[in-house]
Amino acid sequence: MTKIAELAPTEVWEHFQTLCEIPRPSKHEEALRDYLKGWAELRGLAALLDSAGNLIIRKPATPGFENRQGVVLQSHLDMVCQANADTVHDFFKDPIRPVLKDGWLVAENTTLGADNGIGVALALAVLQSDDIAHGPVEALLTVDEEAGMGGALGLEPGLLQGELLINIDTEEWGDFYLGCAGGEDVNVRADYAVEAMPANHRVLRLGIKGLKGGHSGCDIHLGRGNAIKSLLRLIKTLEAEFDLRLVSFDGGTARNALAREATAVVALPADKLAPLALRLAEFESLLQFELYGVDEGVRVTHEMTEASSVMAVADQARLLSALHAAPHGVKRMSQRVSGVVETSNNLGVVQIKEGALFANLMVRSLLESGTQMLADEIVSLFSLAKCDIQREGKYPGWAPNPDSALLALFRQVYAREFGGESGVKVIHAGLECGLIGSKYPQMDMVSFGPDIQGAHAPGERVNVESVAKVWDLLKAVLQAVPVKN
Repeated sequence: MTKIAELAPTEVWEHFQTLCEIPRPSKHEEALRDYLKGWAELRGLAALLDSAGNLIIRKPATPGFENRQGVVLQSHLDMVCQANADTVHDFFKDPIRPVLKDGWLVAENTTLGADNGIGVALALAVLQSDDIAHGPVEALLTVDEEAGMGGALGLEPGLLQGELLINIDTEEWGDFYLGCAGGEDVNVRADYAVEAMPANHRVLRLGIKGLKGGHSGCDIHLGRGNAIKSLLRLIKTLEAEFDLRLVSFDGGTARNALAREATAVVALPADKLAPLALRLAEFESLLQFELYGVDEGVRVTHEMTEASSVMAVADQARLLSALHAAPHGVKRMSQRVSGVVETSNNLGVVQIKEGALFANLMVRSLLESGTQMLADEIVSLFSLAKCDIQREGKYPGWAPNPDSALLALFRQVYAREFGGESGVKVIHAGLECGLIGSKYPQMDMVSFGPDIQGAHAPGERVNVESVAKVWDLLKAVLQAVPVKN
């Protein structure tokens, strides 16, 4: 096991080691949050919890910097919890155990939590340091970001004191972000009738596995496979020819992760088993052909199992047809920001069992009207299938401000410290900056971070050298923050 705290810079990695040791699924960050509150108070730092459960830690300016603009260092405490199907890991109890590979810290069979644990660790390192010159600093450590931005949604106006906000939650070193998508969740529920297993039917568990998955905002444009959509496609293809009946369906585990795996229990006449095996092999080859160079590790699995009932024929027709027709992927590329997705949807979770269906679809757009339009279309689709639909968790995008003085400061310090030009980008993923900006409209904001790959999927990794660069840049920017107006 890699000794994380021995990596350089140790003042950052020792805190990330703590975050790996203390479980922190979304909506269950209490243990970590309470530990950090106690940690801050032991160091004489003011620490408070707001009504949403966010932790705010304040550190006074170093002598001589009292007249500088106040800076808020913002990151979220929770992480996306994903593990490979053959990996036994309890995210509520077990620590994350990464390894060092070719300069990257990697969690091989689970998510790592570098999103956004590295940002938290950097903020804590600033709070702990005695040798960084800076003005007044606040660390805003939010909760429940990955499951709906609940912490940022509940953040109280008037609580933060700083004029500048540095969000440490993006994943490409050398690029500075000044805008992001907004979004909304559409949750679909439906009841269905159950019938006894037809006579002379055999029961199989079908599966789609081996996909890469990834972040539904950052990776949606890469054309990776969606296990839910692929398995629905397979079932609809086989439905009539094989008299296939659905018993249950379980696909995806997180609203903001591309579905890597999905399974369905199905029943079909015994005399159809032999020809079915050939069709499954053909479908696997087809998926590998279609996903060539992107997700060609996809596999179609099947095994015998048992069940006593199936979904009623009429309900199967209306519900599976609606799910099969549900959008997934890029809806429209931006015409204003080259190379950036404007509007997308992620069909992230589908669960069908014991007479109840649940599905989550996560809509994102750089335009509020884009979010509204696509969410409306999804609602219309599932209304035709007589489902119950709830829209929730709507959050605003972060409108770019190319004239940001904080952005200019970051680019100036980057050029001085590292040479060359930095990038300026807008991200399709949701950042908390949009929500925070809606409550603190005068606050100037920039987001940056180290190189992180595979966020929201097992195998997530962070580049160790880029973390050191982020640390050096953050220190230099804090020292260069101008005086108050």
